[in-house]
Amino acid sequence: MNVFRIQQKLVSNPIEDIQQEVHRQLDNLGLRPPRGRVAITAGSRGIDNIVRITKAAGDWLRNNGAEPFLVPCMGSHNGATAEGQQAMIESLGLTEAATGMKICASMDVVKIGTVSSGDVWMDRHCHEADGVLVLNRIKLHTCFSGPVQSGLTKMMVVGMGKIRSAETFHSAPTAQMKDMLLEMGALIVASGNIFCGLAILEDGYDRTAELHAVAPGEILTREPGLLDRHRQYFPSLPCDALRVLVVGEIGKTYSGSGMDTNVIGRRGINGYEDLSKPRIDVIAALALSEASKGNAIGVGLADFITRRLRDAIDEHKTFLNVYTTGEMRRMAIPCTLNDDEEVVTRIRERYGDAGWMFIPNTLHLETLYCSEDIAGHLANHPRCVVSGSPVPLAFRDGRLDLF
Repeated sequence: MNVFRIQQKLVSNPIEDIQQEVHRQLDNLGLRPPRGRVAITAGSRGIDNIVRITKAAGDWLRNNGAEPFLVPCMGSHNGATAEGQQAMIESLGLTEAATGMKICASMDVVKIGTVSSGDVWMDRHCHEADGVLVLNRIKLHTCFSGPVQSGLTKMMVVGMGKIRSAETFHSAPTAQMKDMLLEMGALIVASGNIFCGLAILEDGYDRTAELHAVAPGEILTREPGLLDRHRQYFPSLPCDALRVLVVGEIGKTYSGSGMDTNVIGRRGINGYEDLSKPRIDVIAALALSEASKGNAIGVGLADFITRRLRDAIDEHKTFLNVYTTGEMRRMAIPCTLNDDEEVVTRIRERYGDAGWMFIPNTLHLETLYCSEDIAGHLANHPRCVVSGSPVPLAFRDGRLDLF
C-alpha cells in the first residue's frame, strides 16, 4: 500500500517574546496583586511554552510585591493524589528550579458553596492564598459545546476544585455541562479568591499565539470571545469523511480525552450524538504517549489498538479519570492486535485500501499521510499541498515507519 504525504497550511501566529507579552498583558490589566502569597494554577498538558509563561507570570507577581507559588490543579488526574499531581506538573518542566516558585500540592479542599448539581470546592492552598492567578489555555472541549468550554473557567471549576468539584461538574448531564460550568464558575469568582486570569491561545501549529490577562469579574464574559478566536486557529482534518483513520499516539498530552473529539468526530458519550463531521468508519490507535503516565482515557474511542498501547495503560489512573467524568465508554478496551503491522493488515483485509489517513496524533495535524484516492481529493484543497511521489507503507519491527 502506497500513501501520499500531505502538508497542511495551518494558521501561524507565534509570539516572539513570551516574557515581554506576559508582563505587558498583566501591566495593562491595571490591577495590583495582593501583598502576600498568590497561587498560580498548573496542570494542563501539551501547552506550548508553559514553563516560560508560568515563570514570567511568577516573575511579574514577585516584581509587584507578591509571593508567587504553584498549585497543581487537575481534578482527578494522575491518580488523584498530591504526589501524583506534583509529579505530573514536574514532568511538564514546571519544577521549582525552572520556575523559581515553590510547589504546594494537596488534594485537600474547602467548600465554598453549593449549586444545583452539588457542592463546589476549592484547593486548600488556593483558598488560603491571598489571591489566585488562573492560568490556562482556551480551547474546544471534548465532551460538550457552549460559549465557555476548556479554559480559565474550567481550570477554576474542575482544576482548582480537585476531584470533589470534578464530580459535581460531571454529575450534570452532558447537555447541561455548559450551564453548570458557568454556574460553578460564577460562584468561584464571587468568592473573592481570584486575582486574575491569564488565557493562552495557540495557533494551528500548537505554538503560543496570543496571551490575554483578564480581570476576575470579566472571566466568564471574556471567555466566549476568546473561544471564538481559538476556532480561527484550531487545526482539523482536511476531509469530512474517511474510511480509516490511523492515529500514531493518543494521550492526555494531546487532548483531555486522549484523542480530540472535535478532530475525530466521535464523542463516546452515551445518549449524546457524535459530531456531524468528520465521519470516520474505523479508528486505530497505535501507542500511548509516555507523558500521559498511563492515563489512557479515550482509548475506547478507537476500534483497534496495539498490544504496546494496551500494556502501557495504568488501569487505576485511567479508571479514576474516566469514572470522575462518568463517560465509561472512553476506557473500554478495543480489539487488541500484536503490533502496528497486524492492525493495518487486518483493517486492509476488511476495508480495502481506499479512504485511509494517518496522523501522528490529534494535536499536530500539519503533516498527514493518506491513500491515493484521498490525495486526489485533496489536490485542490486550499490549505493542502500533496507530495508528488507516493511513499511505501513500511514497518520496522512491526511498528509503522511514517512519523
